[in-house]
Amino acid sequence: MSRPIVAIVGRPNVGKSTLFNVLAGQNISIVKDTPGVTRDRIYADVEWLNTPFTIIDTGGIEPESKDIILSQMREQAQIAIETADVILFMVDCRQGLVDSDAKVADMLRRSRKPVVLAVNKTDDFQKSMADVYEFYNLGIGEPFAISASNKLGIGDMLDEVISHFKKDEFLEEEDERPRVAIVGKPNVGKSSLINKLLGERRLIVSEIAGTTRDAVDTAVNWEGKEYIFIDTAGLRRKSRIKEELERYSIIRTVSAVDRADVVVILIDALEGVTEQDAKIAGIAHDRGKGIVIAVNKWDAVEKDDKTIYKYTDKIRQVLSYMPYAEILFISAETGQRLPRLFETIDMVMANQTMRVSTGVLNEIMAEAVALQQPPSDKGKRLKLYYITQVSVKPPTFVVFVNDRQLMHFSYTRYLENKIRDTFGFKGTSLKFIIRERKDQDRS
Repeated sequence: MSRPIVAIVGRPNVGKSTLFNVLAGQNISIVKDTPGVTRDRIYADVEWLNTPFTIIDTGGIEPESKDIILSQMREQAQIAIETADVILFMVDCRQGLVDSDAKVADMLRRSRKPVVLAVNKTDDFQKSMADVYEFYNLGIGEPFAISASNKLGIGDMLDEVISHFKKDEFLEEEDERPRVAIVGKPNVGKSSLINKLLGERRLIVSEIAGTTRDAVDTAVNWEGKEYIFIDTAGLRRKSRIKEELERYSIIRTVSAVDRADVVVILIDALEGVTEQDAKIAGIAHDRGKGIVIAVNKWDAVEKDDKTIYKYTDKIRQVLSYMPYAEILFISAETGQRLPRLFETIDMVMANQTMRVSTGVLNEIMAEAVALQQPPSDKGKRLKLYYITQVSVKPPTFVVFVNDRQLMHFSYTRYLENKIRDTFGFKGTSLKFIIRERKDQDRS
């Protein structure tokens, strides 16, 4: 399911990063009283009233500023606005309505997107409501009084935000075709790969990084079976950003990954696996997608009998958190191993939707416990009572234990490895939910 995207915009220093951190539940954005501290967008997944969505934190908009950094931030915010489904426009109650707010409001009005107006720093609702009502003059709807730092008024504001989501747009379509997102840095060959699969130049291939602005869905028929490929704007390191559009490509990647069943992470064989590749892969891993790592331009690499093993070791080292990912070495230019890509996608899809019977799972768990005693702490030992699979995409298991605190990450990983030894589950992460059940609760 694709998540709606909400962009937090406004002038510098109105409290956007503070609100973002409150919603995200952790300090992700730098919060400082100097305008322009939040240079790049940052995203996080949020849920309100069982409604999941993604929030984007943006740099402040200074409509008239000639400052290079502020003008770049204005460009970033514009891209966030274009990408978002709902815009959360923040203003400052203490400063009151200023000319820049009106100019930002004009910019938002032209976007024709739903806008929710949040009047931040309203620390005393009774005393400050007259100041809040002043923002009706912006002409973009009802102002919601909030205090991000004191966590006041945020619930009513979020109720309004989610009321603008067009639910039908984000529901999973009744489409049985495998959905495959192609993600990676710019110029790694994503569009070239899809063009090769199609046998025609359906997508524009250019040497200029950032040609692919938005995710594009393309139907590909391979040996009588149809797949939907989602091409995405590539990502690049911050220091190499020339075009401000690149800064928001990660948001489009997040959106495309959400809609995919399997994610193909394209890596440039000439560059090798990079930190940026790890960040892209992390998005797919965190969302429990099927993952194929495709090393492109393999035809251009000088090889000996050890090259493929060195590359594989390097990828496993950098992407150590996803040892289950399948690795392929391909060439979008020559078509090398592209049939194998489809075979691998099919296999990963099958593993993403595999179900294991409860009886077999409990046999595996009993054997695992017999081979390696569960951990103990202060004389109390972990007891594993029962395991069952509750969902797929990714395969998700609930384990009932006597004390969740004793279920150490390493023992969960041990149990996961035992299940993988039996069923493989190549190309997909496994999710474990640990539930507590006291001895007397066992039936």
